[in-house]
Amino acid sequence: MGQHHSDRYVKHFTTENQLTTLLYAQATGKDSLRAIETGLRVQGNSWYHLGITNVARNTLAHANTKRSWEVFESLFYVLLEKCQNLSFGTAFSFQNGLYVVDSSTVDLCLALFPWAQFRTEKGALKIHALLNIRSQIPEMVIVTDGKVGDITLAKMVDFSVFPKGSIFVFDRAYLDYSFLYRLTQAGHHFVIRRKTTTQIFSLRKDRETVGKGVLKDERVAFSLEKSQIDYPKNLRLVTFYDQEHDQTYEFLTDEFRLSALNIALIYKQRWQVELFFKWIKQHLKIKTFLGTSKNAVLTQIWVAMIYYLLLSFIKHQTKFAGSLLELSRIFAEVILQKVHLIDLLSLTPKTLHRLRSRAGPQLQLF
Repeated sequence: MGQHHSDRYVKHFTTENQLTTLLYAQATGKDSLRAIETGLRVQGNSWYHLGITNVARNTLAHANTKRSWEVFESLFYVLLEKCQNLSFGTAFSFQNGLYVVDSSTVDLCLALFPWAQFRTEKGALKIHALLNIRSQIPEMVIVTDGKVGDITLAKMVDFSVFPKGSIFVFDRAYLDYSFLYRLTQAGHHFVIRRKTTTQIFSLRKDRETVGKGVLKDERVAFSLEKSQIDYPKNLRLVTFYDQEHDQTYEFLTDEFRLSALNIALIYKQRWQVELFFKWIKQHLKIKTFLGTSKNAVLTQIWVAMIYYLLLSFIKHQTKFAGSLLELSRIFAEVILQKVHLIDLLSLTPKTLHRLRSRAGPQLQLF
């Protein structure tokens, strides 16, 4: 926070106060400044020791508009360092890091958010994420306007900072030959769906098709001269039939060591990032906003990401047996109650009423 000087000339509502208030809004699902103000005021004896002296909606609105969202982006990455070693287990036992890259669009009303023009009559932001499959933590989050293409953003990422040998999974929007070649030059591997327009020719069958659903396993190269210049190496083409969805997929990869079935299963992990986007859109406040300025919107998105990290960190460190959604629901019910963390994590949605009956009317925060 200090590097952004976000509390310069501030006497009362500090960056910490703003963060605390917005985390409360995320935890309780508040979708308006008035709802936040009312929710805190009716529990005034529960948050007095947090250093908050003013919960007026005008004060929060001013902070959301004027205090730079970049301070919360920086805090997200500070917290991310604490979450680097989280692991919730995967179906894969190999040592390579496994990451999925994708984006999701947040629609905005152009009349209220004119700075976010996407199309003629539509506004939008785009959240780009790089999800670590083992930890289920987004190790990269970038928010852009809706016009920024997925591959345009991906080309700006420094993939050399990731452990060598990592495998990155992409959908067809990222099928850019020079980009994929640079990824391999950085010591990484990729699995990506083939576009129907991709012109390749088969060099030979690389191995026998082993594994349920594997139809072909071929060594291929690009046909066009420009494509060969952009990606001058051979690739592997795995053709896989998904019986569950009655659909045939073609995957391009530079990874020749793993089985064809593992390549298909790796690509299947791409849906984890879809689930991540679905989760944050359904259970965090990033579709309705507390302000209409760009700064207010970005502030809310980054605080939502911070809250996601905090939930994930608590779930992992405490070995909470329930889902992340169950944990978030428990927090929503007791966020301003004085509850020991161990007792809190032993609760279930069905036993929350027992806590309330024991606490009595004077229960206080922390």
